[in-house]
Amino acid sequence: KILFFQEVREQSRLAQKWGFDESTIEVLGKNEFFMPGMVDTHIHAPQYSFIGTGMERPLLEWLKHTTFPIEDTYANLETASNVYNSVVKRTLKNGTTTACYFATIHTDASIVLADIASQYGQRAFIGKVCMDSNNTYPKYKETTEESIRETKRFVEVMKMKKYDRVKPIVTPRFAVTCSEKLLNELGTLAEEHQLHIQSHISESIAEIEEVLNRFPGYKNYTDVYNRNKLLTDKTVMAHGCYLSNEELLVFREKGAAISHCPNSNISLCSGHLDVQNILKHKVKLGLGTDVAGGYAISLLDAIRKAIETSKILFMERQKGQKENNAIDTFQKGKMDTNWINSNGKNSIMEMAANHVLNIKEAFRLATLGGSEALSIDHITGNFEVGKEFDALLIDSEAIESPFEVFSDIPVEEMIQRFLYLGDDRNIKAVY
Repeated sequence: KILFFQEVREQSRLAQKWGFDESTIEVLGKNEFFMPGMVDTHIHAPQYSFIGTGMERPLLEWLKHTTFPIEDTYANLETASNVYNSVVKRTLKNGTTTACYFATIHTDASIVLADIASQYGQRAFIGKVCMDSNNTYPKYKETTEESIRETKRFVEVMKMKKYDRVKPIVTPRFAVTCSEKLLNELGTLAEEHQLHIQSHISESIAEIEEVLNRFPGYKNYTDVYNRNKLLTDKTVMAHGCYLSNEELLVFREKGAAISHCPNSNISLCSGHLDVQNILKHKVKLGLGTDVAGGYAISLLDAIRKAIETSKILFMERQKGQKENNAIDTFQKGKMDTNWINSNGKNSIMEMAANHVLNIKEAFRLATLGGSEALSIDHITGNFEVGKEFDALLIDSEAIESPFEVFSDIPVEEMIQRFLYLGDDRNIKAVY
């Protein structure tokens, strides 16, 4: 845990006060710095085995032809162990100190993932996936009773093991693959044991249409989860690209969070999440890689694509506004054909500064925002005294670094370069 922050000139006094040996102090290099460990609020551990493939299909087709057939093989514990070892090591190498994992419907394999995460010291939420309906790949599902029974067993085993940093999380895959009875029972289970909950919501138009067809009488996607007690202050829902303002108000009221997965949203042609609207509604928000719907396992990619998505949405809005108002605008002389105000300021850049996600905001989503989304911000997410030291040691001049540092630059600029240009080669150590 972080005990104090003090100036180096206080070193001798602090060593005496706190009882540490001054010879064990580590001094950072000129272009090294610490940053909080990153929090992946949505990642599918079994899908790491086929990351970067099958991206030519939209979501539901991708599930049918790629995801479900492979996840079905995880009844084999050797298969599960091999892949889960790889994904935990790879995420840690890329700076993910906390991961919220979807596993598969297989209880024992899900416990293997928990064991491995604990072994490597990663803070993790592990979800045994629940699904009692699967029209696209009928072989891969459980009965309702089996799903409920096995989820209870999973939770009991996880609690019995008493991991330091690994916890169970109730995981209905998404409403397309769950009956109303299953959702209701899972909501009750989470309520009784005060468990975290994760699922998918509003990832694509096709998904929304199927959910509303499956649950007649519910007014929208959010209503399905809310009425079955699955929206709480310990819930994180992935995607949310098409949530209405009315639904966002429910999220804020319940304290539920959204995991923004920009790589996956683009790769599977699902849609774009309007992050600024989520933040405006004061809904908790973190970032997710959504491997393997997303093809990058590093949250640095999620930071970059979150910013790019925000800029794309801004440009689309400006294009629409320009097309609708161009004639009126130019006739009134408010702006010339280069979109420059008469006072010489570029109005587009001014508006972008106010409406586009910036690097500081995106960095926060990958760290403290993710901790808030998972309701562990009292434990980790930044370097406040009393929190645990989930941290990355970054070396801007690492061997084969993907970027150069040519001269003395402010620390803030060095951090920005790492976030835009760096990769695992710059991560010298993970704590």
